[in-house]
Amino acid sequence: MKKYEIEINNEVYRVSVKELSAEADMSNQQTDPEAETEKSTPTESTPPPAPIGDGTEVTAPMAGTILSVQVSAGQEVVQGDTLIVLEAMKMENEIVAPTDGVVSEIYVQSNDRVESDQVLLTL
Repeated sequence: MKKYEIEINNEVYRVSVKELSAEADMSNQQTDPEAETEKSTPTESTPPPAPIGDGTEVTAPMAGTILSVQVSAGQEVVQGDTLIVLEAMKMENEIVAPTDGVVSEIYVQSNDRVESDQVLLTL
């Protein structure tokens, strides 16, 4: 995955781009060679390490105000866990974990105003 910074109308956006082959795109299967290697490595005497984040950035889907941050740095999360509650247009929107991981950094706090696509935290 490649990360880029793009500036549009004096606003800087961080984006991640993943290149897919035609076969992978059709089958919707993601394979990670490193994950397969880890699975085949025996770990008899040591417990498996805690999952670490791969730098997945969780962004705001729309502009709004942060009502609450439901996680803390270092906390393990599972895909679908509520991370942040964002108020936009008088509605509460739950921002959920897109994948399993560990919260590495949180960039916002309660009552912060955020813009659409602003990075809220990193897994």
